[in-house]
Amino acid sequence: MRFLRMKPGHGEVLIAEGDARVAEDEQRLVEEFRRQLDAGLWAAVPLAGADGRREARMVRTFDDVPRDADRVIFFPRAAGGR
Repeated sequence: MRFLRMKPGHGEVLIAEGDARVAEDEQRLVEEFRRQLDAGLWAAVPLAGADGRREARMVRTFDDVPRDADRVIFFPRAAGGR
């Protein structure tokens, strides 16, 4: 599983990688997941769209991430608006 952060002008930047089935890796991934959310980012797991469109499912906790997910993408919340 890879954790990627969307960075303007750079696209996806790798911030963590590991195998959630390995206890040490899982603990590190959980900590990094929490760190990103605490920094104000949102998280989503990309899904394969039936018609080729890019889709994703928002996740709020590490437990919400499917165990077979290849990656989790963190991105900033939209600025402005109310």
